[in-house]
Amino acid sequence: MRVTSTGSPPRRLPERLRYAALALAVAGAQAHAQLFAPGEPKLLPPEQAFRLSARALDPATIEARFDVADGYYLYRDKLRFSVDPVGAAAAALPPGKPKHDEFFGDVEIYRGVVAVRVPLASAAPGRTLTLSADSQGCADAGVCYPPTHGQVRLTLPERAGKPGPFVEAARKGWFK
Repeated sequence: MRVTSTGSPPRRLPERLRYAALALAVAGAQAHAQLFAPGEPKLLPPEQAFRLSARALDPATIEARFDVADGYYLYRDKLRFSVDPVGAAAAALPPGKPKHDEFFGDVEIYRGVVAVRVPLASAAPGRTLTLSADSQGCADAGVCYPPTHGQVRLTLPERAGKPGPFVEAARKGWFK
């Protein structure tokens, strides 16, 4: 059989489909590696191990919340918060549990749910802002994650308004 050219260049897949194919290949390789490496721990991605959400309590206060999965912990001294565009005062972190860590020595950590109140530098009822949170944590399996960054967009309630609902952090992925 003889193949002839039509003179037009071959069609390429749209960019999103190429990224989807690459993401599926990577996910398949990870799943294959986990199936055939029984001695290795199966770790959650950081956005699942250290789930970040936040809500506006009032026009001058945001409550940030980390839901730390079982078998994982966050370092207290690695939490940092900022708010754009209104700025934030220093967050009052709750006390953590002491731990001797093989990577960082004697530290305080959080497990389970940790709620942090972030006071705003200026009250701004009805304003939309972005809370940024930097954190770092580890799995009890002995694996530490690199520092992570999450962002949550919130609208502040009016002065006599009710606190807003919790909003999950935006996930950065292949398609955003």
